[in-house]
Amino acid sequence: MAAADVQTPSAEPAPALPDYVLNPNAVLQDQEAAWRYGLAPDYSKTRKFFSETKKHNHTAGSLPDLVENLVKNWEIEASFKTQLEDWRTVDKAQYTFSINGGPAQSANHMLNVGTYNAIIAPNEFYSPKHSDFASSHKTFKRMMPTFAWEVVEVYSGPPVASFKWRHWGVMKNDYVGFNDKGEKITAKAHGGQIDVEGVTVAHVNDKLQVVKLETWFDPLEMFRQITPKGIVNKEIVDKKVDLNGIIPTNQEELSNHTDEEKAALGAVSSSTVNGEEAERMNPDKISDPTIGMVPSTGPDHIDTHLAKPSDEVHPHPKDVELAVQPVAGETVAAPADSAETKATHEEMSKATSTECPFLMNRE
Repeated sequence: MAAADVQTPSAEPAPALPDYVLNPNAVLQDQEAAWRYGLAPDYSKTRKFFSETKKHNHTAGSLPDLVENLVKNWEIEASFKTQLEDWRTVDKAQYTFSINGGPAQSANHMLNVGTYNAIIAPNEFYSPKHSDFASSHKTFKRMMPTFAWEVVEVYSGPPVASFKWRHWGVMKNDYVGFNDKGEKITAKAHGGQIDVEGVTVAHVNDKLQVVKLETWFDPLEMFRQITPKGIVNKEIVDKKVDLNGIIPTNQEELSNHTDEEKAALGAVSSSTVNGEEAERMNPDKISDPTIGMVPSTGPDHIDTHLAKPSDEVHPHPKDVELAVQPVAGETVAAPADSAETKATHEEMSKATSTECPFLMNRE
C-alpha cells in the first residue's frame, strides 16, 4: 500500500467541559431551581473578599481552577438549592458525603440540617444537636460575614481528585452558639483572621459530577482561633452556680432588660431548636423577599448592621457576659437550662423580614 494511501484517523473532539467547572458562579444562573429563599443567593461579597485576600492564582482552565470551581458550585447547591433534583454538580443516584472518616451521608441529610451542621461534630463550642438551620447560619454569619474558600494544591486528577484547601474569614463580631451540653457560648470578637485548612478526596464521574466526597479537617482548629483564651467561666458553669442570681428565672427579674431582650425572653413558650425550619424560613411568609438582593460588592445595610456593637447584632439577653465581662478572645458559657439560653435559642431560630433574605441569603 502506498504511503499516500494511509490516512491518519481524525482525532475525536474533546468533550465540552460543564460550566460548573469553568465558572465559580455557574449554578447561580439556574433560574428554574428551587432556591431556599425564593431566589438565588448573593455571593458578591465573598467573591470580592476572595479576590482581595486569596493566596493562590490558578490559571484559568488548569486542574486546580477546575476543582476550585466545582467545589464552589457544589457549596452553593448544597447550601441553597432545596431540591436534590436541581443539583447539577453531583451524581444524584450515588452521591454521598463524609467527614473525617465518618459514616457516608446523603444529600438529603445536608439539606435537612444545613451545611454547618453536616460538617461540624459536637464539641464544647458548637453542637448540631442544639442548632437548627437558621441558628447555625446566624452563629457563623453574624460573626464572620464572608468565609472564602480556595484550592491550595491538587494531588491527583479525575476520576479521583484529591486536594488541599483553605477556608478563611475575619471575626468581625461575637460568636454566639450552643455547645454539646446545650450551653450558650459567647466568644468575644478579636477582629483577627480565622484560617483553617483541610484535605478532600472527590470521586467524580465522566461528567465531572461528584459521586463521593470525603473530607478531613480539624473542626476544633477553627474554634481555637475563634476563642484563643477559652471559656473563662467554665468552672462556675460546670458547678451550676447561679452567678449571684443574674440569670432571670421569672418575669419580675426582667425589669433591667432592654425591650428586645424582654420580647425574646417572653417569647419562650416552647423549644424551637427542633422546630420546622421550612416553616420559619418560608419566603412566602416574608414580606417582599427580593428587596435589597441586587448583588453589590460595596457596603450595604447588612454590612452596616454587622459592624455595630454586639448588643445590636445579637438581640438577646447577655446576663452571663455582663457578669463575667470577658475581653476579646475570651469566651463565656451560660447554663443550658437558663432563661438566657432559651431566649437566645428562640431569637436565633427565627428569621424576621429584616434578616431574611438579607442576612440568610448572602455569602
